[in-house]
Amino acid sequence: MRGRLGCYEESIMASVRTRPNILVTGTPGTGKTVTASELAQKTGLNYINVGDLAKEKDLYDGWDDQYRCHVLHEDRVIDELEDQMSEGGNIVDYHGCDFFPERWFDIVFVLRTNNAILYERLEKRGYKGKKLTENVECEIFQTILEEARESYRNEIVHELQSDSPEQLETNLEQIEAWIQQWST
Repeated sequence: MRGRLGCYEESIMASVRTRPNILVTGTPGTGKTVTASELAQKTGLNYINVGDLAKEKDLYDGWDDQYRCHVLHEDRVIDELEDQMSEGGNIVDYHGCDFFPERWFDIVFVLRTNNAILYERLEKRGYKGKKLTENVECEIFQTILEEARESYRNEIVHELQSDSPEQLETNLEQIEAWIQQWST
């Protein structure tokens, strides 16, 4: 589900905010939570982990027996976040991105990770079988990157490699520089 405002209205919404809204997305295990939470600490922007929010507010639409996880109620998540996102100054962390209204974000960062590194990270989290395989395949086929490109204007979607602590630091520096530029 996408926002219903046109490009003109979306640019008006964004220009009213004094601080940007940022989406950090990517396949599970690419480093979204570390990147987004550290960025929030460094910049003073609000950190929103959609998975944690859904758990805290019970924003679910059922249970998926096959993947042994809750199914997110996307409309309820949007309703829950609408006012906060309108104010600006948020970093949203979630592995999906196509249901958020386009007007919410000033920039979208899609984290990518080498498949072998991703496999190891997911194994350490306890992912097994089909869940492990499908998440690695999601990264191989660039599913989240394509989803972001289809959901948001090309000029606001940026791909960042996230394989190592050094790349994490580089990514944080790049995003902080973007925030600084946005604010001026």
